[in-house]
Amino acid sequence: MPSSKPLLSNKLFWVGLLYFAEGFPLGVFYEIFPVYFRQQGVELRQIGVLSLLGLAWTLKFLWAPAIDHFRHHRRWMAAADVGMGAVMLYFAVQAGFGPAVWLAIGIFTVLSATNDVAIDGYTIEFLDRRELGLANGVRIGLYRVGMLASGFLLMASDWLSWHGAFVLAAVLFFGLAAACLAAPRERKIVVETARLGEELAALARSPFALAVLAAFAFGVVWLVDGATKWSSRIPGFWGYAAGGAALLTALVALAGRMSPRPARGAGTPGDPLTRGPMFGALMELLARPAILPVLLFILIFKLPDAAMGFMVKPFWVDAGFTAAEIGLVSVNIGLVLSIAGGIAGGWITDRIGIFSALWILGLAQALSNLGYWIAAGIIPLASTTGGAPIPFEHQAILYAASATESFTGGLGTAAFLAFLMAIVQKERAATEYALLSSVFALSRSVAGWVGGLGAQAMGYGNWFLLTVFLAIPAYLLLPWVRQMLRASAERAGPEAPPG
Repeated sequence: MPSSKPLLSNKLFWVGLLYFAEGFPLGVFYEIFPVYFRQQGVELRQIGVLSLLGLAWTLKFLWAPAIDHFRHHRRWMAAADVGMGAVMLYFAVQAGFGPAVWLAIGIFTVLSATNDVAIDGYTIEFLDRRELGLANGVRIGLYRVGMLASGFLLMASDWLSWHGAFVLAAVLFFGLAAACLAAPRERKIVVETARLGEELAALARSPFALAVLAAFAFGVVWLVDGATKWSSRIPGFWGYAAGGAALLTALVALAGRMSPRPARGAGTPGDPLTRGPMFGALMELLARPAILPVLLFILIFKLPDAAMGFMVKPFWVDAGFTAAEIGLVSVNIGLVLSIAGGIAGGWITDRIGIFSALWILGLAQALSNLGYWIAAGIIPLASTTGGAPIPFEHQAILYAASATESFTGGLGTAAFLAFLMAIVQKERAATEYALLSSVFALSRSVAGWVGGLGAQAMGYGNWFLLTVFLAIPAYLLLPWVRQMLRASAERAGPEAPPG
């Protein structure tokens, strides 16, 4: 992309601005709200429960089809930003902590998740395939800058009081809303959709579709239980969940069979199963050749990174490093290096192609775990040294391992996000990308649990070494990944190189 373009016509400028707007609400939720409510004297138990409202980001794929159906992504973004700004103004004038506050935060998270879906869909339509690499590098960086911007609000609360800080946040949200409306117009894409009744009827006539629907409903319950932990408090919870999924499937089947069949040749164009307004994107994805190995690839591509990542901070602690050292090197400097890695990875992806970047940068991402394996083999744990000062050379080894892991993590992420964006259909980008990113998110949840068991049983060094080999299954799936990229490029037309 030429750098000589005027700023407001430069695609990277808009990608950066939009992903700043996507990251900022997340920072408000996870950084501002806990501090604010604790300073207001709210109990820790209640603050902890607030995290349940973050389920909106996990479940956003449920209402993503509405954005694809009604389109006008910029209006969705602007409306969400205005709504979040209104919530900030409410917090600027409200006092106390009660049901209205819970409702306000719930509205805020739903609006933020909706904003995410609209921005992702808009960006995928906005960019050409050859631009995805560098754009994703910018995206990674500005998204995290948006999250970090909430730290300035925390500082502003000391200077301006919380009232002033929330007013400032509202002004920023309103400004972002105006910026979204000023972004380049969406491309005109005609989306052929079946009627809801036709979709339900098609679902009712397909045993495969009904099985997918039941598994989808069960998966949603599993995601919700991951945050609420209902299964540990309600005897027979999973029996009820399975029964509920079966009941939902039966109701869809009944509704579909009660709907009149369209006459031969009548109705909207396209298969109602893959063009339905509710589950059409999901069914279309599952109907693609090689989709199952590709979904497995999405699930496990960053498994080495995720499996080790949850154990890195405990290793720093057990090695005797202070919280300040961990924060400076592993968090702050690590964040800068991951942003730099994302930009570098995006630049490389644009030049060598998405497929080549996946396996080359993915290999660098996995091999970087060897740095922590070396560190764990050299640096003794504090429990064996009696709390003696850590030698400089040991500090240097761990700092180098952290820097390498952060930078290569950014490399792999840029290539991976470009891959996800490349394989979705532009006309249903919001829904398909939300679904695929949800599959990817599952690996982080499972990896954290497995990582704890592995490090406990094997020790840090052996576990860090094992995580390198967790990259092998993803590499075995690369032939199907190449096939999917080629099919997506053919569907996108001549503007898209095969990857």
